[in-house]
Amino acid sequence: MKDTRLFFNKELSWLAFNERVLQEAKDPKVPVIERVHFLGIYSSNLDEFFRVRVGKVRRTALVEAARAQNAHTDYMPATSLLSDIMKKVRKLTEDFKDTATEVFAELKEQGIELLFNDEKSTKYEELLTPDQKDWLKAFFAHKIIRHITPIIINSKTQLSSCLEDDGIYFLVALSIDDKKQFLLIEVPREKVNRFIIMPDHLQKGLKRVLMLDDIVHYFLEDIFKGVFEYQAIEAYSIKLTRNAELDVTDELDESLIEKMSKGLRQRLKAEPARLGYDQNMPEYMVKFLYKQLKIKELDNLVAGVRFRHFKDFISFPNLGDSSLEKKEFEALESAVYTLSHSIFDAISKQDMLVYYPYYKFRHITEFVRQASYSPSVKEIKINIYRVAKDSEIIHSLIEAVKNGKQVTVVVELRARFDEEANMAWATRMKDAGIKVEFGIPSLKVHAKLCLITRQEEDKLVRYAHIGTGNFHEKNARIYTDYSLFTTHKEICQEVENVFSFIAHSYKRFRFNHLIVSPLTSRRKLYQLIDNEIDQVTHDNKAEITLKLNNLVDKGLINRLYSASNAGVKIKVVLRGMCSLIPGVPGLSENIKIISIIDQFLEHPRVMVFHNRGEKLVYISSFDWMERNIDQRVEVACPIYDVKLKQRIIHMIDLHFKDNCKARLINKEQNNRYQTKGKITRIRSQMEVYDYLKAEEELALKEYAASTEK
Repeated sequence: MKDTRLFFNKELSWLAFNERVLQEAKDPKVPVIERVHFLGIYSSNLDEFFRVRVGKVRRTALVEAARAQNAHTDYMPATSLLSDIMKKVRKLTEDFKDTATEVFAELKEQGIELLFNDEKSTKYEELLTPDQKDWLKAFFAHKIIRHITPIIINSKTQLSSCLEDDGIYFLVALSIDDKKQFLLIEVPREKVNRFIIMPDHLQKGLKRVLMLDDIVHYFLEDIFKGVFEYQAIEAYSIKLTRNAELDVTDELDESLIEKMSKGLRQRLKAEPARLGYDQNMPEYMVKFLYKQLKIKELDNLVAGVRFRHFKDFISFPNLGDSSLEKKEFEALESAVYTLSHSIFDAISKQDMLVYYPYYKFRHITEFVRQASYSPSVKEIKINIYRVAKDSEIIHSLIEAVKNGKQVTVVVELRARFDEEANMAWATRMKDAGIKVEFGIPSLKVHAKLCLITRQEEDKLVRYAHIGTGNFHEKNARIYTDYSLFTTHKEICQEVENVFSFIAHSYKRFRFNHLIVSPLTSRRKLYQLIDNEIDQVTHDNKAEITLKLNNLVDKGLINRLYSASNAGVKIKVVLRGMCSLIPGVPGLSENIKIISIIDQFLEHPRVMVFHNRGEKLVYISSFDWMERNIDQRVEVACPIYDVKLKQRIIHMIDLHFKDNCKARLINKEQNNRYQTKGKITRIRSQMEVYDYLKAEEELALKEYAASTEK
C-alpha cells in the first residue's frame, strides 16, 4: 500500500486544523468580538505555517526538481505537495475574505463600525464629518507622522533587507510624466495602536474604529509634499513572511548564545516564504516586487485581503457590552490548597492536579514564590521553554538567590520565536547569580519540570511539578494544560534524574515511573500499545484513549493501526495535525478521532490505557511526533491518585459527548461537526468547568463536615 494511503500529509492536515479555527470565526453563535479575534488567530497561525513549514517544503522541492532533471524523472512529491498547499491556501484565503466581510457587517449591527477606507480615500471623504476629519488630521500630525520615514527604492536598494518579518508596509509609486519613483513606508504599529478609536464627542450613534493603515494612506500627501515632485500617488499594502529556520553552525569556538544571535541575524536575511500584497495592486507594481525580491516562484506572491497582518485583530477592542465577548470564568482554586497553610503543606497531604485556565495559575507561581523565601527550601531546579514577558516565576527565582537558595534553570534557547527573549532572560538570571544551563546541544529541552528540595526535620524532601504546558502566566489564561504537584519519592527522584541527564547526557538512568524522551518514550509507548493488543488475544477488553496536539509519528501510527486491526478500541482528541487516517476498513476501523476548537486552545497531552481495568493514565509534555519522541527531552508522568485519574478520564469523555464544538477527523479532513445528541447541547469546555467547580465545592463541603464531627 502506498504511503499516501496510510498517512495523511501533515502540512495539509495543519491547514485543516487552521480551517477549524476559521470555522469559529464563521459561526454566528460565537460572540462577534470573539469572531474577530478568531480571524486574528487564523491569520497568526497561517503566518507561522509559512514561516516554519512552507519554506522547508519549498527548499525540498527545489532540490527535488534539480535531481529530477538529472535523473529524467517526473516523480516530485514535494513539488506536488507545494502545489496542493498553495491550492488549499488560496481556497482558505477566499473563505477568510468572505468570513471577514460577514463578521464586520455583524459588528456594525452591534453598533461598532470598523471603517475601512478604500484605496482612493473616498470613503473617508464621504462618511467622515468635517469635525472628524479635523480631529483625524491633528491626530496624524501629532501622533503618527513623526514615526514615518519613507525609504527611497533605487538601483542600490536591497528591498528584502528593508522588510522586517513582522512589519506592515505600503509600496508607494510617485508618478511624474512616464517616470515612477518607488518608495517604502512602514506602518508604525509598534509606536501607535493599530485600532484608532474616535473620541466619544465625535461619535454619532455608531462607535467608529479606524485603521492606522488607512490613516497613513489617507495622509500620504502630507508625507511627501514639499519633498518630492509628483503628479500622482499610488500606494498598496505588502507584508513579507520569511522562513523561520535557523542556520546555527557547530563551530566549537562560539558559545551557544553567540550561535543563536548569529542565527537570528540570518533569519532576518532568510528567503521569503510568502509575500502578501493587496489584491488591487496594479500589475506593474506586482512585477516590480517580483523583480526586486528576486522571487523565483510565482507561488511566493499571494494576493489577498487589503489589510495584511490580520493577526493584530486578536486584540481588537470591545466597544460594546459584555455579551459581545466570551463568557469569563472565575478561575478555581484546588480545595486542598485553599485549606492548607502553604502550597507545600497542601502537596504533602496529597497529589494535587490543577487544570488551567479553569484553575488559577497562582498554584505554580506560589509554588516558586513560597520556595524563594521559605527557610526550609535549599534548592530549586526548573526548565524554561517559554515564559511571560514579565515573568513572576523568574522574578521569584532571582529573589530566591538573594535568599541564599541554590537555583538551577535550564533555558531552552531554541524555543522557536522565543530565542531572543530566552537569551535575554538567561543573561539576566546569570547576572543575578542563578546557575543557568542550556541543556544538550543536539536536543531541545521541552519538559515542564520544577523540583524543589526542602529540609524537613532531619531529612530532605522533594516536591515536584510535572506539567503539559509552559511556565507562562499569559498563555495559561488561553491554553488548557495540566500541572501535577507531588511528593512521590520515586517520581521526585526520577525528576532529579532528568535534570542530571540534561546536565550530563552521557549518564544513563532507570526510569520506572516517568516516560522520558529520547531515552524511553518510543519503547515504552510501543509496550503500552502492545499490551492492549495482547489483552485482545486473551479475550479481555482493550482500549486506548489519547489527547494530543499532533499525531504524525509513523511508527506510532503503524502501531495504532495494528492495535485497531487486533480489535483495540482507540479514541483520540486531537487539536492540530493528524497523519493517521481513521475509520478505514481493514486498517483503522476501530479508531475514532475528534478535534475541539472553542474558547480555549486545547493543549494538554494525555494517554489512557485500559490495562485490564487497572487504567494507566499519563500526562505528558510531548506530542506523538518523531521530534518529540526521539529528538527532545520530554517527560510523561503517571497519575496514581485514583480520584485524579478519574477526573482526567471523565473530562476526556465529555469531549466525546460534545455536539457543539467537536469536529470529526476523517480521511478527507473536511471538519464535519459531530452532531449526535441534538436534544441536549453539550459544549465540553463549559461542561469541564462546571464539573471541576462541583468537584472542588464538594471537597470543601466534605472537609467542613469532617471538622464538625
